[in-house]
Amino acid sequence: MSSNFSDEDKDELFLSCRYGDLEDVQTFVTQHGAAALNDLRDENGNCVLHMVCANGHLDLLTYLLSVTSPSLLSVQNESGSTPLHWAALNSQLAIAQQLVQHPAGPGRDLIDIKNKAGLSPLGEAEMAGWDEGAKWFVEMMNLDGDGSKEGEAGDEDAVLDTEDGANRDIRVEIEDADGKIAKMTISGSINGAASQSTAS
Repeated sequence: MSSNFSDEDKDELFLSCRYGDLEDVQTFVTQHGAAALNDLRDENGNCVLHMVCANGHLDLLTYLLSVTSPSLLSVQNESGSTPLHWAALNSQLAIAQQLVQHPAGPGRDLIDIKNKAGLSPLGEAEMAGWDEGAKWFVEMMNLDGDGSKEGEAGDEDAVLDTEDGANRDIRVEIEDADGKIAKMTISGSINGAASQSTAS
């Protein structure tokens, strides 16, 4: 294995990650070692996970998470965005779930990281109009100071539909970096019917 590789090799690797070419990435690792992947960044500060997560390549993400440092999960590019931000921006739910649930990673703390625009991955999901992802992020968010999840019972903004006890609405307020409050209502059904969320 050689840790010496050309700019062309690096460019090819990032293209392989962008297009989900697992075999080419494995070939790079065979030739140069998995450790080389940890320090590689493109001209915008993106790591290999940014490319994979933006484009929804779940098999390649699974491989990369098995051979790279968990620290890559929280790498921020020049705009302050993590791979999870890019997954949210491009509505990649399976990717977002794998990033947050990776056993060796930072877990739900990833959802709290804000980019230079003041947006967390949840904020990116809202901006993109990706309701399914926004709902999942809210369900996974860190506990607040009193030990209850934001938007759950005990939060003044959480309400249960009382028609038949089968539906619930959760209202969440999220403060951005400028102190502005975004309100979201998540409507769900306990019996497994379709759910949706709306941002205001």
